[in-house]
Amino acid sequence: MKHETFHESLKNKMDSYAHLIYRLTRNFPRDELFGVVSQIRRSALSVILNYVEGYARGGEKSHRNFLEISYGSLKESKYLLHFSLVEKYLTEKDYCEAVKLADDIGAMLWGVIRNLK
Repeated sequence: MKHETFHESLKNKMDSYAHLIYRLTRNFPRDELFGVVSQIRRSALSVILNYVEGYARGGEKSHRNFLEISYGSLKESKYLLHFSLVEKYLTEKDYCEAVKLADDIGAMLWGVIRNLK
């Protein structure tokens, strides 16, 4: 059995997070399709997309910049999760599941960023 590297583990968590956000937002009000739904989906996808692009970059400064954008997108999506909970678009259970995963990703991602500084 192959041992998962830190990079693969983080990438897999980010992938799970994007899919979770998509699944949770399917039940949001239709009138939010171009508002909160669009924004939270974009920010959740941006987490992994910027991580992957940053990882593929050669230069350390460019790599760090993409990781910081990824981290910012994660924070944006976490706020939108909270907003969605307050607006009652999300259940407390779904909110907690998503925030737990976001916090795990955030801790791992911040560690990578800190090590590059």
